[in-house]
Amino acid sequence: MNIKVMNAAVLHAPADLRYEEVTVPSYNEDEVLVRVRAAGVCGSDLGRVMKTGTYSFPTIPGHEFCGEVAAVGANVKDFKPGDRVAVAPILPCGRCKFCEAGDYGLCDDYNYLGSRTHGGYAEYAVAPSRNLIRLPDSMSFIEGAMVEPAAVTLHGMMRVGINVGDTVGVLGCGTIGLFAIQFAKIMGATHVIATDVAPDKLDLAKQLGADLCLNSSELDAVLKMKELTGGKGVNVAVETAGVVQTQEQCLRIAMKKGRVLYLGTAHRDVVLPPKSFECIVRNELTLVGSWNSYSAPFPGVEWQATIDYAKSGALRLQPLVTHIFNLSEAPQVFVDLVDRKYPFTKVIYVMK
Repeated sequence: MNIKVMNAAVLHAPADLRYEEVTVPSYNEDEVLVRVRAAGVCGSDLGRVMKTGTYSFPTIPGHEFCGEVAAVGANVKDFKPGDRVAVAPILPCGRCKFCEAGDYGLCDDYNYLGSRTHGGYAEYAVAPSRNLIRLPDSMSFIEGAMVEPAAVTLHGMMRVGINVGDTVGVLGCGTIGLFAIQFAKIMGATHVIATDVAPDKLDLAKQLGADLCLNSSELDAVLKMKELTGGKGVNVAVETAGVVQTQEQCLRIAMKKGRVLYLGTAHRDVVLPPKSFECIVRNELTLVGSWNSYSAPFPGVEWQATIDYAKSGALRLQPLVTHIFNLSEAPQVFVDLVDRKYPFTKVIYVMK
């Protein structure tokens, strides 16, 4: 490939994202140069770009991305230029006890595309060939950019375990919550109850398979969910909003011997009232945390299953997309997203 320079959104400091010309990255014999076609904005990207920054500067952010193989290293045999691929962003060490056990998301010494090294907010990105997952021709690049967050959700749903006939409560109908609703149904749940405070997100949750949608700004979602389950509560409560209110509510909606999955991260102290803490003890709840999207063999069944479910139509990706921007608009878009200039669910950047 003769192209030497490319355009990228480069983070120079927290809240200092610049769209500029940089050198196309080099790749070694086991790596692939990917022509990025679409890249998503994760909730973590908002904080990473606008507040905390990446681990060094300058860095190209973006860990939810896909594209076409542009060139391959000398040892790469499984991919060729033109192949359509999604990219798993973690670069595990392969040596620690967690990697040896196949728990790559818990690696003690990992690298990561888009935060610890250059990621996908660029026209080209480099990744090891083992990090690539083929995309079917029927899947658009916009959809391909959502494979990573969908796989993150599936990893959590697999960890908590969804059984045939379960009733599942999903608290929060952002990107992860909307995926959780769909995976709950795919995995056998017969009733899914979703809560949020935004009517548009609840409407979308209904379209994507939620049997009942509750606006928690208009009613007591816990009491209503208990009422809808005959006073028992749900088999599985899935917390995706990452706010204290839902992090506490999920303990109160779970039935005795129920399971609680925490997918949302905490942004402030989580203080539990005694009555809610007692739910853990008295109801013998199982609390499950979930981080990332990986299992053995790397990058994990979560990735291929997500693609297969999307290909079959069981998992719908496109309805989550609310905004598509050119990558050149990224510096202003991040400002607008943090300032909540408009409601959004999934934001995707495309490369010209």
